[in-house]
Amino acid sequence: MEVLYQNLFEITWQQIVMWCIGGILIFLAIKKEMEPTLLLPMGFGAILVNLPLSGAIGEGGPLTTLYNAGIANELFPLILFIGIGAMIDFGPLLSNPKLMIFGAAAQFGIFFTYSMASLLGFLPKDAGSIAIIGAADGPTSIVVSQLLESNYVGAIMVAAYSYMALVPIIQPPIIKLLTTKHERRIKMEYKPAAVSKMTRILFPVIITIIAGLVAPDSVALIGFLMFGNLIRECGVLNSLSETAQKVLANLITIFLGLTIASRMTAKEFLQAETLMILALGLVAFIFDTVGGVVLAKIINLFLKKKINPMIGASGISAFPMSARVVHKMGLEEDKTNYLLMHSVGVNVSGQIASVIAGGLILQFVMAIS
Repeated sequence: MEVLYQNLFEITWQQIVMWCIGGILIFLAIKKEMEPTLLLPMGFGAILVNLPLSGAIGEGGPLTTLYNAGIANELFPLILFIGIGAMIDFGPLLSNPKLMIFGAAAQFGIFFTYSMASLLGFLPKDAGSIAIIGAADGPTSIVVSQLLESNYVGAIMVAAYSYMALVPIIQPPIIKLLTTKHERRIKMEYKPAAVSKMTRILFPVIITIIAGLVAPDSVALIGFLMFGNLIRECGVLNSLSETAQKVLANLITIFLGLTIASRMTAKEFLQAETLMILALGLVAFIFDTVGGVVLAKIINLFLKKKINPMIGASGISAFPMSARVVHKMGLEEDKTNYLLMHSVGVNVSGQIASVIAGGLILQFVMAIS
């Protein structure tokens, strides 16, 4: 009982705030089903590490040990990329390679946010790490912020994964603001070209080589992603591909959620800079969406057969959430307007583009530091 009373007096209002934040994440995971495999362990972990004298963190603490073993050396994010790569079907993109331009345009928010963060006084290593939240790709955010040795790794990781889960809430109002009802009703025919098995096998290899030449610092990220896809497409490792997609990806995601929470202590998380990072992360997501939609609208000025500009919004890397958002919005406007395959093609191109953008940010910041 003495220990109980002592611990009760050790509780601070900051820790209570973090318990509430953890509770919100758990609520979103269970009630709203927003990335439950990630937000549930993050939310529970946030409560765990903010108990007085918590044995989960610190020297010998299991979450600190997991963090040092899996995130500090970028191991967990890279392994997760194998699972993500095994999930991705590049068929819709290979059927219509022109969709890659939208994946590139939807990275605009990253570079816009880097400029804003720099103007707000963040150091280049922190500005670059904050900007990459706009990649809408948690593993990329972790790797970039770790390699740049950002002072705000915890806040950046939480912002990146939280906004990924909130894509269905963030994107629709932005898309509606940028498009007219007529534009949202534009139908696009889907006539998939036959994609040979050889093409599917060569694609991840060629992309890895090209990305390595354009942005050498992205090789680890793009390489693990494409290796996962090669496992999927080679046709001789089906059981391994299934394991990577399900068991491996889910297990690493749970570990990631818990280890990210190890950096959500009240002392580290409740800072003015954290609020600025969360705000800038939202800016990055917004302008990624803007970049993709606006490019589609510009291209439509020169086309007789118009593109539905909403597909540009799915160029962010949040796969497959963003593609589903666009498809759902198309059906809401017209129940016969099926945009899923187009938006998936753009979405997977955004996965590649975000990793390359991460590599470019790394190169740029390291060059000026």
